[in-house]
Amino acid sequence: MCSMRSIWGLMLSASFPFCLTGAADGAEVRPGLVQEEFIYLSSSFPECHASTIVQSTAGTMIAAWFGGLREKDPTVGIWVSRQEDGKWSAPVEVANGNQPNGTRLPCWNPVLFQPKDGPLMLFFKVGPTPADWWGEMLVSNDDGKTWTERKKLPNGGIGPVKNKPVQLASGEILCPSSDEKGGPWVLHLETTSDNGKTWKRSAPLHTWEEGNAIQPSILTYPDGRLEMLARNKDGNGKLWQIWSNDGGKTWGKIAPTELPNPNSGTDAVTLKDGRQLLIYNHTNYTADPGVPKGREMINLAISQDGKDWKQIATLECTPKSEFSYPAIIQTQDGLVHAVYTWNRRLIKHLVFDPAAF
Repeated sequence: MCSMRSIWGLMLSASFPFCLTGAADGAEVRPGLVQEEFIYLSSSFPECHASTIVQSTAGTMIAAWFGGLREKDPTVGIWVSRQEDGKWSAPVEVANGNQPNGTRLPCWNPVLFQPKDGPLMLFFKVGPTPADWWGEMLVSNDDGKTWTERKKLPNGGIGPVKNKPVQLASGEILCPSSDEKGGPWVLHLETTSDNGKTWKRSAPLHTWEEGNAIQPSILTYPDGRLEMLARNKDGNGKLWQIWSNDGGKTWGKIAPTELPNPNSGTDAVTLKDGRQLLIYNHTNYTADPGVPKGREMINLAISQDGKDWKQIATLECTPKSEFSYPAIIQTQDGLVHAVYTWNRRLIKHLVFDPAAF
């Protein structure tokens, strides 16, 4: 009798003959998979996108995303679900775009982050478009049950634009961020040393002529180096990288990697054993029939040094579908948790044992 995972692999190869390419030895498309589920199955909002996940200091798993009638619609708010006794709670809207003048604007791209000391943080954006949105944040002192102290980030800050911050040994929180002011895309950092009370914003890390990049994630190395991986829209179909040799004070030149990117969001995490794990769409721009394109396939890749990457898993692969905007973390027990948009209708949650990678 075939296992469910074997059946799933057969379905993949039937959907796209190239879905298994690069996934381990071609036999196991999701190595180390421990759990697979949807965070919710029914909701009051028809569309969702841009999920984020975190483990609180107490060990609670919390997820958030934006949901509403459709992306950019004023009905879009920020929704949160908590995992209790192995089950996710019904989604609760914790923020919306209601303005003092009575109008309502859409919300965007929530990012959850648990600092080493201090309350759980939830960042999100408010505004009619990414060209003119601004950042706001909430905090929770009870593992995401309630949220307080909503405030707008100062000086036009947006906080982490899509992916989670990292916290240095000094306590400084580095938020990977970017601008897309209706044209050029440029990366920058926003930092706080007091859990969001005061902020500093870096200068742009590159020029848009060097590379149109947004939505970076940050990887860390024992020698203090940092690496950003970022989405790019230049049409070359590659993920871009930029390195710092001094803990984020200065950055080198932005350059393309060999990893494909169809102008879609990614995320990455530094594992406890020092390896780097990336979740992304292993596709680019193609008109070839039978070849996954755009956001029809979502994958994992791993690296020892952040330069040479190996695709190790195909998480989804279905024609005319969308699997996108992932987030990935490693929890206290060493397991890896990933969430992503599933056809704009649901949020998918996968758990892996990275020992299998």
